[in-house]
Amino acid sequence: MTTNAESVGHLEEEARKRKERLKALRQKLQGSEAEEINSLANPLPRPAFRSYHPKDEQLQEAARPMPLPANIEEEISDTLEQGQVKTLLEDVELTNLAPRKPDWDLKRDCASKLHKLERRTQRAIAELILERLGNKEDDLAAAVQLSDLPQEKASDQNDLD
Repeated sequence: MTTNAESVGHLEEEARKRKERLKALRQKLQGSEAEEINSLANPLPRPAFRSYHPKDEQLQEAARPMPLPANIEEEISDTLEQGQVKTLLEDVELTNLAPRKPDWDLKRDCASKLHKLERRTQRAIAELILERLGNKEDDLAAAVQLSDLPQEKASDQNDLD
């Protein structure tokens, strides 16, 4: 039975400690409630009206006076004096100022390829002319006229439109 007596004594001691903790907690809570009551006794902060003019006389005391506009003429004149830059027209090149067309980089990149194609086209035209001349060796003037006929027909059709 000693174990029972020891466990009961142990439980009583724990209960006593728990009661002390609860008592300390109550005192702490009562202290914080007292602080809250003291803080409520202090006056509440008053509103500060900056851009609103209240109609109530009691609130008009809390309204702040309207600020006066600052004199900015001196600041503006200083800024204008600093902004005036004397430029020489001879130093400015208009070609450097003009914006480039949106496709300038494409033209630059394709220029070498177009040059090659132009040479191939000229070579193909020369071969076609030589073939026509080879087929009709007897009349060189007729071959030249044949090569001019499609251009004349196209120009005649453009004139009619």
